[in-house]
Amino acid sequence: MTTEGKIYLYPVWLRIWHAINALGILVLIYTGLNMQFAKPGFELIRFDLAVTLHNYAGIIVSISYLIFFIGNMVTSNKKYYRIKPKGLRKRLFKQARYYVYGMFKNEEPPYPISEKRKFNPIQKYTYVAVMYLLVPVIIITGIALLFPELIIEEAYNMSGIFLTALLHAIIGFFISIFLIIHLYFATIGKKPISNFISIVTGWH
Repeated sequence: MTTEGKIYLYPVWLRIWHAINALGILVLIYTGLNMQFAKPGFELIRFDLAVTLHNYAGIIVSISYLIFFIGNMVTSNKKYYRIKPKGLRKRLFKQARYYVYGMFKNEEPPYPISEKRKFNPIQKYTYVAVMYLLVPVIIITGIALLFPELIIEEAYNMSGIFLTALLHAIIGFFISIFLIIHLYFATIGKKPISNFISIVTGWH
C-alpha cells in the first residue's frame, strides 16, 4: 500500500513483535553478560535476579519468535525473505560497494526500498541467517538449559551441559553483534531517525 510517496511496510503485528523482541533481547544481553562475567561484589544486578529475568525474557522472546515465524508463513511479509541465489554475488558486491563508498559520495542506493523489496541483498541474507538459523539455535539451547535433563550427559568426553551453554553463549554473542550493526544501519536513511520512525508508524 502506498500513499503520497509513502509505503506501508510494517503491519501492526510486525511492529508489536519487533518491539517485544527488541526489549526482550536487550534484557537477555544485559542479564546474560551479568551471569557470565559478574564477580561477588561487582554484579550489575544480583545473580539470582539476573537468572530469573533471563529465563522469563527468554520465554517471552521464544513465544514472540513463534509469532514472527507463523506471521511470516501466513502473511505477505514472507515475500521479503525469499532466497534468490542467481546473481547473488553480484548483488552483494554492489550493495557492499555502496556501504563502503557510494553512500559517502551521496550516490543513490542500488536497491532502494519498494513495495516488492523491503531489504537490500546484504540485509536480506543477514536477516535470513539470524532469524532462521541463529535464533532457533539459541532458543533450542536455552530450552535445553532450562531443562538440563534433556541434554546428553557427555559428548566427546565433555559435559553436555557445558557444550550446550557454550553454544548458547557463542550464538548470543553473534546476535549481540548483529544488534549493534542493525542499529547502526538503521540510522542510514534520509535522516538518522527516519527508519526508527518507520518501525513505529509502519510507513516508510
